[in-house]
Amino acid sequence: MFQERLGTVSEHIQTVRSIISTNKNLRELLFQRPAIEELIIHQNTEISSLKKIAPSLNNWQIYDHCSVVTRLYAIYENFVESIITDWILQLPNLFPNYSDLAEEIRSTHQIGVAQLLQELKKKKSRFERLSVEDAIRGLFFGVSNSDHRYDLIPEAFLLHEQNLRKEALEKLFADAGIPKVWNWIERHRDMKRFIEEVRANENTPEGELKQLIEYRNESAHGGVVSNFLDTNTLIEVCDFTEALCRALAELITYKIVERQKSNGQLKQIGKITEWFKKPEAGVAVLNSTSLSLGDRVFLVNENIAYCQPAIVRSLQVDGVSQAEVQVTEEMELGLQFDVQARKDLLIYSELSLISA
Repeated sequence: MFQERLGTVSEHIQTVRSIISTNKNLRELLFQRPAIEELIIHQNTEISSLKKIAPSLNNWQIYDHCSVVTRLYAIYENFVESIITDWILQLPNLFPNYSDLAEEIRSTHQIGVAQLLQELKKKKSRFERLSVEDAIRGLFFGVSNSDHRYDLIPEAFLLHEQNLRKEALEKLFADAGIPKVWNWIERHRDMKRFIEEVRANENTPEGELKQLIEYRNESAHGGVVSNFLDTNTLIEVCDFTEALCRALAELITYKIVERQKSNGQLKQIGKITEWFKKPEAGVAVLNSTSLSLGDRVFLVNENIAYCQPAIVRSLQVDGVSQAEVQVTEEMELGLQFDVQARKDLLIYSELSLISA
């Protein structure tokens, strides 16, 4: 779940990192080389021509700052809207009856549909692709207990106008039935690592996000940028943005896993009792299940804000590799996954795999 979207985010942010580093190296080549290298550069026609058309060092750094913070905020905002859309589209599968949805979700949906209908009356609506029928169909089927399956229109949940600071982000998620989003973000391992190791606990996730948005607004609105971030700090902002997106993706994954567990679609089959960073493998206690190489499971621990899908890459019983294991009573297994795991993670599997 959401792994493809996270992969796209990582790819976009890595591109930003690459551009930051490339521009830094170019500036050093053109402006900050020792005298002997400067002489060589002048003898190189292509480099010499490049230096003549290059912006000033200061203006170049300001442009880097503005483009990076603007792009990173856009990546973050787009990711938030995309995963909320995915969550909203999943809800009819998780809650077959409209009345089973949390009150917050139904309320947001109904108010959102009313706002969409008003928007659609405008000559130039940002929702031109939607029709009145699109807006009201799911609501009608939901509240009328029709035999038709209801659906939820994601646009009804994304009518925010504010920048996605902490408070706006919390409201957006809470209105979609996911409360306490910031509590999860603060506990997420990637965010904790960033705050502790990169910021030395001198800032908070809320402070980091607020600063990114302030820089972005200043850059996007054409204000005078007098205090621009250096190369290393811009790369750190990339790291923060990626950690934030990962935390949000795992939160929604966790909510889906919890609901599927309640619906009987997923079952806890074990727990990791030991984990070794090298060779990224561990020991788990499993009970009443069937597990094979290539199976997909979910690794979950709400206390440390961890929830990831994982593929089983190695299975061992008493140190002997196995392609498949049938567990009829509690048993210790050696396990390795395609993701980094840790001690105390619960292992969930689909019932179809368990009974296979």
